[in-house]
Amino acid sequence: MSHQFDLRVYYEDTDLAGIVYYANYLKFIERARTEFIRGLGIDQKALKAGQGIVFAVRRVEADYLTPARFDDRLQVRTEVEAVTGARVILQQDIWREATQVFGARVTLVALTASGHPARIPAELRLRLG
Repeated sequence: MSHQFDLRVYYEDTDLAGIVYYANYLKFIERARTEFIRGLGIDQKALKAGQGIVFAVRRVEADYLTPARFDDRLQVRTEVEAVTGARVILQQDIWREATQVFGARVTLVALTASGHPARIPAELRLRLG
């Protein structure tokens, strides 16, 4: 299962040198994850309201490979690596044309609205998997 999300680097995303500020890559992959989940037909607000389940980032392993700069057109590529009863592991890479600029392995966990571990409903595991 994979997804692509296109974006452009704005001035507000960069530091004084015109290079994307390191923390903004995490924002870029967060936006891509949200659109990926939405594209699967999963309404996260309804999931929380109806079943009391939310997803949270448990772990991020990030590699900053080459800088992205102001006005670059980027693409975030998201691929599901694994889905278990309570977690989803994704590989999220950011590309500028044929050059990978960033890569992250992201582990999401399912939680109750109060923050306790929860199982991902079987229907959602099928959509993710």
